[in-house]
Amino acid sequence: MSLRIAIHGKSFTAENRPLMEKLWDILCEKPCDIVLSAYFKNHLKEHGFAVENIESYEENAGTPDHVQMAWSIGGDGTLLETLTHIGNKELPILGINTGRLGFLATLSPQDVSAAVDQLIAGNYRIEDRTLVAVHSEIDLFDGKQFGLNEVGIMKTDTSSMIVIKAYVDGNYLNTYWADGLIVSTATGSTGYSLSVGGPLVMPSSDILIIAPMSPHNLNVRPLVVSSDAKLKFEVSSRSQNFLISIDSRSRVIDSKFTIEVQKAPFNAKIVKIPGDDFLQTLRNKLNWGLDVRN
Repeated sequence: MSLRIAIHGKSFTAENRPLMEKLWDILCEKPCDIVLSAYFKNHLKEHGFAVENIESYEENAGTPDHVQMAWSIGGDGTLLETLTHIGNKELPILGINTGRLGFLATLSPQDVSAAVDQLIAGNYRIEDRTLVAVHSEIDLFDGKQFGLNEVGIMKTDTSSMIVIKAYVDGNYLNTYWADGLIVSTATGSTGYSLSVGGPLVMPSSDILIIAPMSPHNLNVRPLVVSSDAKLKFEVSSRSQNFLISIDSRSRVIDSKFTIEVQKAPFNAKIVKIPGDDFLQTLRNKLNWGLDVRN
């Protein structure tokens, strides 16, 4: 049975062309129907790949309805981009890691051939991951106001901190005097949140993490809340604006706008091949628990 796949990838250098050729040869050998993102198709064409007759889709329009799965080829950032193409379709997504760390894109290129066989045979599982959604009085990110990792509220300059008044389900939580604040999903706990002292969380956990960035009051610590919580933030700063980000996208907005954050009404579905284990990834990628006694 043929597997219908939408594929998005990042740009690559001439040095990495042999790797992409191997990946492409594997895909062409297997019973797969491929649809490429317009960006990736153009990039492959520039590098001499024969893709003229391959179907493509425009990123803004999203992945076609007739595909069964989406692939990202690159790093974690490429997978996050691919998720914006999928939107609320909840299409399963597999990340092939040609980047660096790879917590989301965990499949190595040398394992792709065996992985495709597993996918065609139906020998895989899908992990539901909570997505975080951000809302304000204005459209912040052209309608794609959801992310897999985190929402960030940050100062826009290098001097003064910002003041963030936070509410949980309408109840006052705290006023953070800090460089910023991160609201992370469980998936994002290994990312930006971790770098500011947030906890590591199993990715299937249905929670949100509120973690301040360089808080002025050292007794303020990251807080874990239910993903059902509705969070609201009011920001003030000397510059009268602040930076709002969601995953790898960001923009500066006026301090008069409030930010509301909550769980998105749909999930990300991450494809896991047998042998892909989060705890093993922690040990391998972060040297987590590394001890000579182990």
